[in-house]
Amino acid sequence: MKNNLLLVFTRNPELGKVKTRLAKTIGDKAALKTYKILLAHTAKIIENIDCDKAIYYSVKIRNNDGWSEAYQKYQQEGEDLGIRMYNAFKKGFESGYKKVVIVGSDLFDLEEKHINKAFEKLTDNDVVIGPAEDGGYYLLGLKKENKAIFQHKNWGTSTVLNDTLQDLKEHLISFLDVLNDIDTYEDLEKNTKLKQLIND
Repeated sequence: MKNNLLLVFTRNPELGKVKTRLAKTIGDKAALKTYKILLAHTAKIIENIDCDKAIYYSVKIRNNDGWSEAYQKYQQEGEDLGIRMYNAFKKGFESGYKKVVIVGSDLFDLEEKHINKAFEKLTDNDVVIGPAEDGGYYLLGLKKENKAIFQHKNWGTSTVLNDTLQDLKEHLISFLDVLNDIDTYEDLEKNTKLKQLIND
């Protein structure tokens, strides 16, 4: 077992159940295609990173779905996103990992270097955050459990990052590049390459 663990939170790619805000503009089929492209991109990005990896499914664990069988596979547990993330971190630390990083699966701008840099920055910092343009974050890295940062947040809103930082005033924090996650049509409009893939 390596000391570093990467958690990837995914939604099961089902029609009408992914990218619902985006689907209001482009329709359910195009939204599903978008999410499948984002999933494939995430899988490619993390493939060669030198760490253990755990895929956390929103609904149920699936095999032969594009994620390597070498990856740990779990179902997300908890009544909201915060508790589900906390439980995943807790499991990672209880398993003996020293650095745990989580990313979502809706970032076409995510690169291998962002994740590698997160693990590097955790050597000298308590927390690493990848801020998202919408006021949330696309990556969070920790060296120990911290339940407070996963509680009392309005997940999916523009206040998440600022509210999280309020809980981290006594911690050393390092930030990565600000990236654009794909939640709305406005997000998609900013990424011409992804938009072209969807239209092909």
